[in-house]
Amino acid sequence: MYGGRLPVHVRCLLDEFANIGQIPKFEKLIATIRSREISACLVLQAQSQLKALYKDNADTIIGNCDSAIFLGGKERTTLKELTESLGKETIDTYNTGESRGREVSHSLNYQKLGKDLASVDELSVLDGGKCILQLRGVRPFLSDKYDITKHPNYKYLPDYDPRNAFHIVKFLSTKLKPKPDDVFNTYSIDLSGKSENTDQTRQE
Repeated sequence: MYGGRLPVHVRCLLDEFANIGQIPKFEKLIATIRSREISACLVLQAQSQLKALYKDNADTIIGNCDSAIFLGGKERTTLKELTESLGKETIDTYNTGESRGREVSHSLNYQKLGKDLASVDELSVLDGGKCILQLRGVRPFLSDKYDITKHPNYKYLPDYDPRNAFHIVKFLSTKLKPKPDDVFNTYSIDLSGKSENTDQTRQE
């Protein structure tokens, strides 16, 4: 209908992605839906869950995600891969030495070394109010988590008012609850198949 591209962008928020079952050919879908104005946001407790579900295709799925946000965790596989993707930083070290004999001599040695930007143990104790964001074409950076209570639309969430909660069972209920002023079309069907009459009535 729209020539292969939706006029309004559709974003799929796939929470608990590892627990909703395997989506057939998802590694191909995530590589092509972007050109159709569709995007997918995968939420996982640990990156190893994705590999357990999609096996060798897990790396393809991760490679087609332009952004990744780490909110904290202790799963070693996730922490190790994040450490590698963050890269290294250069640090300066120097060593001093002193030897005593007939004469006292001193030595000083400067050296440049590469150190992981964040080690596995540092990531495992990441501050709960911090996150690490990785965007394509941009160096990863440490950021504060957004305070959702400061969002102008926070008042529409069930956290603010329980009456805002969406009840799926109630929404899908087919039970009709007419009101006194509702107008309905009623159909009278002749089982002989000769005629069908339609009347409009008002509920009293």
